[in-house]
Amino acid sequence: MTAIQESESLHQRVRAFARGGSDSPRAFEAMALEIAQFQARHVPGFRRLVEERGATLDRLEAIPAVPCDAFRVARVAVHPPADDEVRFVTSGTTGAPGTHAMRTTQTYRELALAYGSIALTSAWSGQRVVVALAPDPGAMPTSSLGFMMRIFMEAFDGRALARDPLGARFDARCSGRWLADASGVDVRGLRRAALVARERGEPLLVLATSFALVSLLDALAGAKVPTPRRTVVMQTGGFKGRTRAVAPDRLRAAVARAFCIPSAQVISEYGMTELTSQLYEGGIEGGALPGQPGIYTPSPWLRVVPVDPATLEPVADGQPGIARIIDLGNVDSAVAIVAQDLVRRVGEGIELLGRRPGASPRGCSLALESLVPAAFAWTGGKRSQ
Repeated sequence: MTAIQESESLHQRVRAFARGGSDSPRAFEAMALEIAQFQARHVPGFRRLVEERGATLDRLEAIPAVPCDAFRVARVAVHPPADDEVRFVTSGTTGAPGTHAMRTTQTYRELALAYGSIALTSAWSGQRVVVALAPDPGAMPTSSLGFMMRIFMEAFDGRALARDPLGARFDARCSGRWLADASGVDVRGLRRAALVARERGEPLLVLATSFALVSLLDALAGAKVPTPRRTVVMQTGGFKGRTRAVAPDRLRAAVARAFCIPSAQVISEYGMTELTSQLYEGGIEGGALPGQPGIYTPSPWLRVVPVDPATLEPVADGQPGIARIIDLGNVDSAVAIVAQDLVRRVGEGIELLGRRPGASPRGCSLALESLVPAAFAWTGGKRSQ
């Protein structure tokens, strides 16, 4: 079996795992270990990391985590560049951007839709009007967030955004659903979308970054956008590199007031370019995802463990650590990564405590030193951007 054939088989099994809704720790561990072993055979940098750590890849904790910085300085992928279907690029404000190369987006689509529907649409069935306070990502998006927003538009709505949609053909790229650009948020377009939703008797789903929501509030200057009572706002991202930040609880309350909805219907999402899967807050009344504001619940195919920055070993329950994440969707890149986000476990969920200040954690730096030389050999001594 070739590496591509083995990859395709693993992707199919991960999608089947997600469709089955399995939350068995043994099933998750077995799948993660098989992916890690596959990556050790075919990714030179990861194989070097495994060998230098003496990792046996026989238990979940033994999988070496790849630092997110590795995606900035080297290509982290099983397959060659010619087989890339898409390359998602990080939106970092300093240094070289990170790149997550994907051979196929089918797994990304299925996993994002499976958990997004649970978090954002399970409280109220049926169609809804979907818009994004974001720029149109174009035909070949390099933003994983833009890609996810588009598939949500297509799957959760799928109609032209018009007051008389008869005979209209849906096109997420030009249907008036992308309501932000360099000049700011299209408040008039948002009001129109809210009116369409009210006339159709459907919920409105607004997809937005935190910064876009702040821009919207500034533009509204205290005014409101009356929306259907079942409206949900998905907010994501922080204020990295921005000159202005707003505390999450204040932003949630202000957005809820502006949209005339309960604050529990403002749901935060957590994801990153280096991942295939996402986490969401729960708490919508009648929704399938339990929880509370500020606590993010991982999907059954994702695990987040707070670890010590120096040793990368798990910290005691309730203590803060940097996020070690195992994502079964990362079949062709790194099934285990470690980020610089500080997190703390709260029950079955994760509380985000912000970015770890300063230089890369010592444990991440040591892992990066192991990865980079071999990764450079894979790309002919050049950094893959």
